[in-house]
Formats: sequence, structure tokens, C-alpha cells
Amino acid sequence: MKQLAIIPCGAKKAWDTEPDLGPLPVKHVYQSTFHQLCRAYAEAFTDQWVVLSGKHGFMYPQELIDTNYDVTFGKRQQEEASWSFCMRQWQEKQMNEYDRYVVLLGKKYDPVVTRILPMERTVFPLREYRGMGYMQQALKQAVASHRPLPLHAREEES
Repeated sequence: MKQLAIIPCGAKKAWDTEPDLGPLPVKHVYQSTFHQLCRAYAEAFTDQWVVLSGKHGFMYPQELIDTNYDVTFGKRQQEEASWSFCMRQWQEKQMNEYDRYVVLLGKKYDPVVTRILPMERTVFPLREYRGMGYMQQALKQAVASHRPLPLHAREEES
């Protein structure tokens, strides 16, 4: 079963500490603890991961981002990626060819995710955790123990 993880971007980026860096692949851009834990989980338990960025939409790890930005879904910023833009990317990048989608995002992404992803093949393994600290702890433990989060594992069994 081919699985695609969808992980968050994050406010902390490589350019924050090294402003003179040029364009970077997505896999080198995001520096926040939560992003890094989601990425580690995705690499351990899924076949591929993408970031859902408020500015750039869906991006694979090797795709380039030119420069720093501060755009978040739900704040109605001019540069915010629209639902239709994300839908076009989803189709053009052939993301609909996976058997299961593992969404490691907060609820602020729901307006985009629930309109694009096939919900019958989508799991939200972090939804049972209340608060960032609990989510981070769960992700760390899952990766360290080589056991997926309960909601992800339960869906794999069915």
C-alpha cells in the first residue's frame, strides 16, 4: 500500500539563521521541531511526504523554494495559496495516485485538505492528541519504538 504523508511547513526556516542562502530544496527549508518530528515520522512510516505550505501549496522534498516567506493558511493573506491552486498542484503532481494519505497537520489546514484529499483513504493520526507537546511526544515515541501512531496503525489493519 503506497502512503503519502502530508506534513506542515513552519515559521522557522533556514534563512532565519542564514539570510544569504539562495534557493533551497523543501527538505532543507523548514527548521521547527514539530516539522522535523513530522518529517521523521513520515520517513519512518510512509513512502513519500509533501509539505503543505501556506504560500507554495503542496511541495515534494526536492522542489525548490526561492526565498524566506511568512504566509499561513487561514489568515487571508494576499500570498496565501488558494484552494484551486492546491487542487491543480494535487492533480499535476499526481498526488492522487497513493492508496492512503497520512495527514500530520493541524485543523487550520482542514479547509484545503478536506476539499482535496479522498477522505475515505485519509487518516489523521495526531487528532487524538490535545496540544503541541503531546503531539511531539507521540511522534518521538513512535519513531523511537518503530511503531506507528495508534490511529495510523489501526487504519492499516483494516
